[in-house]
Amino acid sequence: MTRIVQLRRGILEKNDEYAASLRARFTSAGVTVSNWVSSPGTGKTALLEAVLVAAGDRGVAAGALVGDCATDNDARRLARSGAPVRQIVTESMCHLEADMVGKHLDDVDLAGLDLLVIENVGNLVCPTAYDLGEDLRVALLSVTEGEDKPAKYPALFHSADVVVITKMDIADAVEWDRPAAVAALTAVNPTAPVLFTSARTGAGVDELLDLLRSTRPREAS
Repeated sequence: MTRIVQLRRGILEKNDEYAASLRARFTSAGVTVSNWVSSPGTGKTALLEAVLVAAGDRGVAAGALVGDCATDNDARRLARSGAPVRQIVTESMCHLEADMVGKHLDDVDLAGLDLLVIENVGNLVCPTAYDLGEDLRVALLSVTEGEDKPAKYPALFHSADVVVITKMDIADAVEWDRPAAVAALTAVNPTAPVLFTSARTGAGVDELLDLLRSTRPREAS
């Protein structure tokens, strides 16, 4: 058991070192980076597509890195927005790591971007431990997942800088209890702002884009 703990600590320390170099690179380029984490099926790709389209309409230069266990389906979908998109295929790994992100930035003009969104692999556990050099960690939660997800997966929601509720257009149909969900979130993370969105109707998309734009790149440590 001790050996396993030491190995995991070594992996995370190496990742943190690479993440620090990425953060310095992002800061130097003046691009704000967010890391989006959710379970599969939350609708983060649909919401990201809406954000990229809104960014283009408003003259905001935005790009995306998309993590998935297999296929480039999401990258091809997001490319319809006209934004630069790169797919990271993890080949069954349940999360992105900082070196994976770095390897897919070689042909990306970071200085030409205002925003870069990293869409992590759909998983509420593994991605939480890995810093990707981001300025903002975004935890997404759909109304179809139940109100108690923050209590079940506190590490992610506690580490989030902002929480985004998705699929609000069907909240009434699935009898989503908004006060209960907000209470669960507040119990785990009382300071993170909560945004309510729908990729289908466009609700909250501009608010999310404004929040991303208002976040300044962090100084590298």
